[in-house]
Amino acid sequence: MDLKGCIFDLDGVIVDTAKYHFMAWRRLAKELSFEFTLEDNEALKGVSRMASLEILLGIGGVTVSPREKEELAARKNRWYIEFISGMTPDEILPGSMKLLSALRKEGIRTAIGSASKNAGTILDRIHLRNMFDVVIDGNRIHKAKPDPEVFLKASEEMSLSPSCCIVFEDAQAGIEAAIAGGMKSVGVGKPGLLGRADLVIPDLRKITINQLRNL
Repeated sequence: MDLKGCIFDLDGVIVDTAKYHFMAWRRLAKELSFEFTLEDNEALKGVSRMASLEILLGIGGVTVSPREKEELAARKNRWYIEFISGMTPDEILPGSMKLLSALRKEGIRTAIGSASKNAGTILDRIHLRNMFDVVIDGNRIHKAKPDPEVFLKASEEMSLSPSCCIVFEDAQAGIEAAIAGGMKSVGVGKPGLLGRADLVIPDLRKITINQLRNL
């Protein structure tokens, strides 16, 4: 392919903030007087904040009003922001810096395409914002993955055709969004979950630009 741009999901690809989400949800559950386990947390992966809250409340058998739900979700997010505010560059996932540097050296544009509304905070904390030409996050989109909006907006702001872009994703919904947007995709994680990707890798350590161009 004529590779001109790479679009990266943030969480699970460049950095792993899943533990901070878990810590915030567990703290909320504790305040509501029930335990929330790592096993329970599996049901929240790739799910929106309000839908995650519904699952959490179901686990605890807790019923609250719509207004209280809004307050609980906001409280969880405040704690999550506190946790990620302490992040450092040490938390960048293996291979990320090497790949980003190689892409930029080759003149290939780079973007973040993330549903997170806190992507900017995370990039600033891990000192990676300058490695991306474009950052499209949850504050700038209206439709969640598997809708391709986030990736199409990223390619548009890079002034590139979707067919010249590769998406890096760790979630099935993200791979589907890439396909819907007419882009090639690299799944980062387990092949069983990411089988529709054009290529699946365990992490970014061994991927080469030649491999990407051959997709």
